[in-house]
Amino acid sequence: MDSVIRGFAIYFVLLIAIRFSGRRTIAQMTAFDFVLLLIIAETTQQAMLGDDFSIANAAILILTLFGIDIALSYVKKWLPTLAVMVDGTPTVLVREGEVDTSALRWARLDEEDLLAAGRRQGLTSLDQIRFAILEASGGISIIPKK
Repeated sequence: MDSVIRGFAIYFVLLIAIRFSGRRTIAQMTAFDFVLLLIIAETTQQAMLGDDFSIANAAILILTLFGIDIALSYVKKWLPTLAVMVDGTPTVLVREGEVDTSALRWARLDEEDLLAAGRRQGLTSLDQIRFAILEASGGISIIPKK
């Protein structure tokens, strides 16, 4: 039972921490972000398992984490407000070719990040972008000007 409680606690701590850290962590992961992710994984592994490194304890913990995630996905379907709180909403970064600097700042992105997303679609400058949207998943969708 201790593993289940630890799993619940760590799941929600990570959910809150990731939600408050913003979507930049997903959209523009740097090498340091990756190292930080590994450190967090090691730290949470110790916090969840405690002193019991048995296979049964690990299995209980894995099933607990998947169970929480599946249950939360159902609850989010019934409570759209919770889905917005947990997953966020898309953020328009460029509208009709105009860069929204406050949205960029809020998302902790800059114009270079927009250019990088545009280059993935063959665009070379910001004036070729009609809309740029930071999706709830952390990716940047680009709609080019015609």
